[in-house]
Amino acid sequence: MVTVTLPRENIDSWLDSLAPAYAPEEIAFIGRALERLSAADSPDLERAIGTASILAEMHLDDEVVAASLLLFAGEIGEDFGEEVAGLVEGVRRFSMIEIEKIEKGELEGLRKMLLAIVQDVRVLLIKLADQLQLLRSLVGSDRKEERLRVAIETRDIYSPLANRLGIWQIKWELEDLSFRVLEPETYRKIAKLLDEKRIGRQEFISSAISELRAALDSAGIHGDISGRPKHIYSIYKKMQRKNLDFEEIYDVRAVRVLVDSVKDCYAVLGLVHDMWTPIPGEFDDYIARPKENGYSSLHTGVIGPQGKALEVQIRTFEMHNTSEMGVAAHWRYKEGGRRDAAFEEKVALLRKLLGWQEEPSGLAKQIREGLSRDSVYVLTPQGRVIDLPGGSTPVDFAYHVHTELGHRCRGAKVDGAIVPLNYVLKTGERVEIISAKQGGPSLDWLSPEFARSSRARAKIRQWFNSRNFEASVAQGRQILERELKRAGKSGESLDRIAALFHFQKQEEFLAELGRGGITPRQIQSCFREEEPEREPVLRPKSHHRPGEVLVVGVDRLLTQLAGCCKPVPPDPIVGFVSRGRGIMIHRRSCPNVARMEQTRLLDAQWGGGEGRYAVDIVIEASDRQGLLRDIFEVLSREKVNVTATRTISKKDRASMHLTLEVEDSAQLRRMLALISEVPDVVHAGRR
Repeated sequence: MVTVTLPRENIDSWLDSLAPAYAPEEIAFIGRALERLSAADSPDLERAIGTASILAEMHLDDEVVAASLLLFAGEIGEDFGEEVAGLVEGVRRFSMIEIEKIEKGELEGLRKMLLAIVQDVRVLLIKLADQLQLLRSLVGSDRKEERLRVAIETRDIYSPLANRLGIWQIKWELEDLSFRVLEPETYRKIAKLLDEKRIGRQEFISSAISELRAALDSAGIHGDISGRPKHIYSIYKKMQRKNLDFEEIYDVRAVRVLVDSVKDCYAVLGLVHDMWTPIPGEFDDYIARPKENGYSSLHTGVIGPQGKALEVQIRTFEMHNTSEMGVAAHWRYKEGGRRDAAFEEKVALLRKLLGWQEEPSGLAKQIREGLSRDSVYVLTPQGRVIDLPGGSTPVDFAYHVHTELGHRCRGAKVDGAIVPLNYVLKTGERVEIISAKQGGPSLDWLSPEFARSSRARAKIRQWFNSRNFEASVAQGRQILERELKRAGKSGESLDRIAALFHFQKQEEFLAELGRGGITPRQIQSCFREEEPEREPVLRPKSHHRPGEVLVVGVDRLLTQLAGCCKPVPPDPIVGFVSRGRGIMIHRRSCPNVARMEQTRLLDAQWGGGEGRYAVDIVIEASDRQGLLRDIFEVLSREKVNVTATRTISKKDRASMHLTLEVEDSAQLRRMLALISEVPDVVHAGRR
């Protein structure tokens, strides 16, 4: 590789060219960086100076220009300050990504990743300027393979990034140069057509500007009128998009009028339409209805001088400045695809940083926090971009790539270095999973320390559930047989018991019992149909207290509310004379009433006044984090006490059994209606 040495007089000459835009101390700082680069004998010296020149033309600060020179100067330490060192490190990290390995379908994710890894938007500006300078140098070179690779990178990644950030002066040249390399014949054809018509077009534009200038002066409107250049790539895209020939593209001839106010914009529009005949369907009012990207201007097509079509753009100076800065949402308008509102907001913040001189620290912090909070973008060894939740680990990565890879994961490498499986991944890292030929996950992975995403945890649970299903069924069958024998219910129907716990299949119920999701105590409780849990004993008196039960023909006798059906006023009720427990009060619709001795049933009714009664409800929902909290917030707001809870989760479904204390069935119905409105709740009803 050839080393380029820059003569002292050339260094001084280049630094002198910066004098109009930079203070003496800033030029001295840039000069130090240039001397360090020259001393490093870098083969990329001319490329670095070309990049620095582009950035200087954009009037970026001296730190940016210096950092662009130091990219190829080896290790610089803190010799040029923390800011410059950070910029250099950011661009170098950016450049480490092997874009040629990225799959075509992953480009959108890569663009997001590139934006997300940038801590300072100036890194993007340096990288875009460097890419432009590299492409300039390759266009006329004989390095065909490198030229094609860089042109493809530019077309797919860097031009869209420049567009997204609104850096138009770089965007247009990147597009035209990459188009020139990738489609040389088409480029030359359009360039030839433009060149053949150039003199006539310039004369036409000059004539139109003169007529329009005279009209503005006559109307007393201050404005700036200029010809608007049309770039070759944009002409090509328009020909393809509208299926037009070159001669049919009227806005190859275009002028732009800049005025002081919106009022003047419409005044100029009136003048234009008075002077020349409008072309039907070629008027757009982006002032009254700005584009989604915020772009504002008036566009009109007219038959101008010599009977030729002419495009006229009219906007205020402020609108023009905004347009030149660009709008992040323009990305979607030009490139198509689905909109991502949240990400576009973040890109809009990045664009604001183009004016970081005004408020550097606050906006920079906002960008870093905003981009890193939601997602992390990492690469597979093959270059595929993986979008994971913030805080994800190699375990999350493995399960996202493929379920079997997750199951067989035994270790991970990040950028070639072995890391633990609970390592928190960062955007831009390349992740490689070390896997075994067979095996399965560890129960430890269910901890958020290892698996942060619900997808990974669900796959891990599914693996253990499927592998241990038969063993769990056998274990559950043993537990159930033991508990049935203890309760004297050995002949009880297994289907009926499974239904009591809301399982349709015996095997699923037994497996849940074997895994401990259902406890032996719960099995015992389901047979105590007449024994409530912590139910208050209501003792009616002659003068009935609030909420008491009146048994027809009986007074001052112990009554209890049955735990199997938990009646609530004004449920129709019936009394059952039990042995040793007094009169048990059931709902008339209780299934157990039909199996009771009819001679021991007594008519009963609710006493006057108010009371609080225990009632069981069941809630079916899609399982998610925070579901139980949301339901309890509803109950808390309504001042409803919860005395017991039981929750069963399986296959992303949650079944909750709650015991509430309510005043009557009207309050119960209101609670069930409110719970049904909680997100992801499928059904809420009384048990």
